[in-house]
Amino acid sequence: MKTFIEVAPKDFTFSPFTLIGQEWMLIAAQKDGKTNAMTASWGGLGCIWAKNVAYIFVRKSRYTKEFIDGSDTFSLTFFDTEQYRKMLGYMGRVSGRDEDKIATAGLTVRTEDGVPYFDEAKTVLLCKKLSRHPLSPEGFLSDEIEQHYGDHDYHDMYVGEITKIMTEA
Repeated sequence: MKTFIEVAPKDFTFSPFTLIGQEWMLIAAQKDGKTNAMTASWGGLGCIWAKNVAYIFVRKSRYTKEFIDGSDTFSLTFFDTEQYRKMLGYMGRVSGRDEDKIATAGLTVRTEDGVPYFDEAKTVLLCKKLSRHPLSPEGFLSDEIEQHYGDHDYHDMYVGEITKIMTEA
């Protein structure tokens, strides 16, 4: 098993544009003792309500949404992109409803403070859910947004307090 060290938020200097938008992440949550995860490239990091937060977007149709809704926590796991790009693509295409995609992908689930993440990570953010905000066309201020929802499968936005940041030692 890999050794991880905790990083203070002020020392976390990665670009969210690169980390999330280009390198992608796995969002993982646990419900009834089972872990599920999905690949995401939408989200962000920031400060709100006097807390360091991550915000993620999960479509209503995604199996992982059931796990996020059934838990108080979730994790964001980031990998060495070149080595894990194929796995990230697979985790985004296949549903955990249909198969044990975590096992098929060769990932090792670990937990820290009761939050699941993956041993193969380079960086992990552990988050405590603070809020959920359903997106809908009524809230869109730009006509360009609707093009992402041809199937009307809108996202819920989750805001989670970042409780711990860990990187591989």
